[in-house]
Amino acid sequence: MSDNTTNKTDLVFKHIFKAPVALVWRTWTDPELIMKWWGPDMFTCPSARIDLRVGGTSIICMRAPASFGGQDMYSTWAYTQIIPLLKLEFIHNLADEQGNKIDPSVIGMPPDFPQDQHQIIAFKDLGDGTTELTVTQFGWLPGNMMKMAKMGMEQSLVKIEKALVGG
Repeated sequence: MSDNTTNKTDLVFKHIFKAPVALVWRTWTDPELIMKWWGPDMFTCPSARIDLRVGGTSIICMRAPASFGGQDMYSTWAYTQIIPLLKLEFIHNLADEQGNKIDPSVIGMPPDFPQDQHQIIAFKDLGDGTTELTVTQFGWLPGNMMKMAKMGMEQSLVKIEKALVGG
């Protein structure tokens, strides 16, 4: 979807998992499971501190591989709505290790990296132990950062699939 007045685009990802909705929900709410998938290929997640309540903020660390500098980058998910097994809604920002919002340019991100990005993670029980997950990231400016984010989320969804098989 594109808004012609602001030139911003929403990224929408849909993925079907052969796993019950409760387990797919846990991949977004259980720190041990988040640490198995957060970040694109070759990136790891050494820590995930989850404060799963409306008004709570989770702090998720993504570590770049040595070939990309090996630095830790932190994201916050500030929850605005939680409907168990159905929907997580939060505001995503880059942050320091304590969870304080930072300007993405401080860590070398391009100017088209969004701040205060609204995200909705929707879970739909399709029956027979199958779940449809829809991730919506609102307000991307078209450009390289949006392309990288799209690739990263697509790779993360594959990593969730692997975590579900092993988890």
